[in-house]
Amino acid sequence: MFPSGKKIRKSRKTVAGIAGATTAALLLAACGGDSGGDSADGGLDKVTVQLDYQLRGNHGMFYVADKLGYFKDEGIDVDSIKTGTGSPDALRIVGTGGADFGFADLPSLVTARSQEVPVTTLAAVNQTSPLAMCTVKDKNKLTSIDDLKGMTVGIHAAGSTFLFYQALLAGNGLDRGDLKEVSVTPPYENYLIQGKVDTVPCYIDAEVPQLEDAAGGKGSLDVLLGSEHGYEAYGSGLFTSDDMVKNDPDLVQRFTNAYIKAFGYVMKHPDKTAQILAESSPENRDKADLFERQIQADIDHTFTSAVTEKHGLGAMDKQAWQATIDALADQDVLKGGTPGVADVHQEKFVEKAAKAGAGSGAGNDAGN
Repeated sequence: MFPSGKKIRKSRKTVAGIAGATTAALLLAACGGDSGGDSADGGLDKVTVQLDYQLRGNHGMFYVADKLGYFKDEGIDVDSIKTGTGSPDALRIVGTGGADFGFADLPSLVTARSQEVPVTTLAAVNQTSPLAMCTVKDKNKLTSIDDLKGMTVGIHAAGSTFLFYQALLAGNGLDRGDLKEVSVTPPYENYLIQGKVDTVPCYIDAEVPQLEDAAGGKGSLDVLLGSEHGYEAYGSGLFTSDDMVKNDPDLVQRFTNAYIKAFGYVMKHPDKTAQILAESSPENRDKADLFERQIQADIDHTFTSAVTEKHGLGAMDKQAWQATIDALADQDVLKGGTPGVADVHQEKFVEKAAKAGAGSGAGNDAGN
């Protein structure tokens, strides 16, 4: 993934410079005429990736595409995949050119866009939000939204979980005053296990498997999934900057092709994907089981929809985007103005990847 001394064709910034200055042949290669990726000199385009959090199962597409050579097949060398401290930071880093591609909560992308951060979605990985409210079942039953009334909730007043919490309450006729709020800091799920709060927002594809282990095993939590209680919004997805889309659409297309092909592999091989993630660094060596459970939660609940059944993994549609924007606008969290549907996504790249069969070719890799 991070080769030393590997031959690099050119950075994407170099591509832009060449396109603006020299021959027509180089201009064609840089702007999309050569969808095959590799240039005549056999080099690779070097890119960087910024994740939203520490490594999770839904980051597997990046690592699979790198490990199995999908990026290389598209003429791309991923120089680094950096973990992050939250979606807002990941969006800011990519939007300001600190990384080329990223992974983040898509409602947070809408919020960032309203604040003029120039980022746009390439693929909706979670077709529905993986966010939920969690309790330790033996201490607090949570089988309906009204059960939240009177509970002490741990909230971190920033980022995706806070957006979700506010929207869930508002969409179900509850007020924040119906709960007792306690400010917590990440990893705030620990407050739930320690009994300092009754409930917290939680990701079913991140914290829930760990919380279950800490609380007594599978079935030890009550999990109220937002998507089943009126929270109509995308979860997380692949994104890039407006600058990348404008100046190097061919590279964006090739990156999306590789990513969607890896997505197909992840769907078919969550166990092998988990092993690839575990082998990505020494600190993740013992987490294969956790990664697999995180991936399986997404396969069971969020990776697919009627839209993906028709148009392929990662597909997006305008109606779902409008629902995501409306959910945020209703909370009055879009301080810089409400972006339009066309402002927050670019469906042409994932559509072209699907037409090329990128998400369906993973069966050929079953033996890897």
